[in-house]
Order: sequence, then C-alpha cells, then structure tokens
Amino acid sequence: MAEIKEIEKFHIFSSVYFSSAVNRKQYVNDGRKEIAFIGRSNVGKSSLINNLCGQRKLAYVSREPGKTRTINYYAIQSRRTVDEQEQRQEWYLVDLPGYGFAKTSQENKDTWSTFIDDYIKSLVMVGLLIDLRHPGLPIDMKAYEWLREIAPSLVVIGTKEDKLKRNEARENLKKLNKLFPADYPAISYSSLNGDGRDSLYRLIEQKVCE
Repeated sequence: MAEIKEIEKFHIFSSVYFSSAVNRKQYVNDGRKEIAFIGRSNVGKSSLINNLCGQRKLAYVSREPGKTRTINYYAIQSRRTVDEQEQRQEWYLVDLPGYGFAKTSQENKDTWSTFIDDYIKSLVMVGLLIDLRHPGLPIDMKAYEWLREIAPSLVVIGTKEDKLKRNEARENLKKLNKLFPADYPAISYSSLNGDGRDSLYRLIEQKVCE
C-alpha cells in the first residue's frame, strides 16, 4: 500500500515584477516553470494576478482595454509542507497581452498573435480568462480553438463572478464547461472576494510541484 503523505496548504508568499518581453530574444529562459494567463482585453487578468498573489499593485490594472502589450513576467515563490518538511518552489507567473485590443492596426494584431503563439508552447499551463457574464463570445471561441492546438495544459477561468447572482454564476460556469472543454473543469473566479482562488491554487500546485 502506497504511503500517504501529509501535505499542508500550498500558497504564494513572494511575488515581484521580473521583466517584460517584446520579442523572442527577451524570453526568460532560466529553467524555471512558467504559468501564463491570457484573455480578451479588460477581462480582469491583472486583477486576478494581484488577488492570486495577495497584492494590490503587482500587476497594473488599467481602465483602458489592451494596456498589456508585452509578455510580463512575475517571479513567484511558493511553499507547502510535506510530512513536516517545507518545500519551496520558484517559478514565473506570466501576464500575456490581451487579444483583440482596441486602437491598434490589424498588422500589429497579427504580429502579436505570432509572437504569443511561439511562446505558449514552452509553458506548463495556460489559463484562458473569460468574462463569466458573457460566455461564448466569438472572440473567446476563436482564442480557445487556437489554444487547444498549442497549449500544453489548458484551464478556463471565468472572471468577475461577483458581478453575477449566485444562480447566474453557476449556470454560466456550466456553459463554460460545455463550450470550452479543457484539461480541467472551468473555475469561477472573483478577484474581489477571492472565490475560486483555492481551486486555481490546487492546479498551480500540481504544475509547479510535480
């Protein structure tokens, strides 16, 4: 019979901005695992990153859609205790440019698509953020189909849960699972009150501790 390990809760205890990349030469390539979030403009990526890391101003939150146009790396330290032995992990949380951002040319959009496509294949997990109030938008469906072809491990995260009534949030989460079948069940997330954070933590733990 396999030995059962006693594992205490995984959590992030340190997070700092590390660097940004606008071309392949600027990719961080130091062997640490990387987990990235991507979504359409103004879906709440920066707010989710701040909530996940327990900080208010780690990632810049803008009222102007499409503000993030670089790959932004955040150096993360996390830990858990296994059989009374502390384990620490060092990895990167990555904020990818919002797709479909306004006020830019089609040529720039195509350039970003190629740039991100090349990068995503090196990740251990990608979180596709979708506004839980609007499941099934064509732009999100297109992004999902693209990611299913290239992402090594995909989870769909429904953001802004707190802007819906509980029953509406539950029904829209079902829609996400139906429309966007991924490697894991979709997660309903609120950056305001932290709902969904523990579920996302468990997935991240699997990826950075394995």
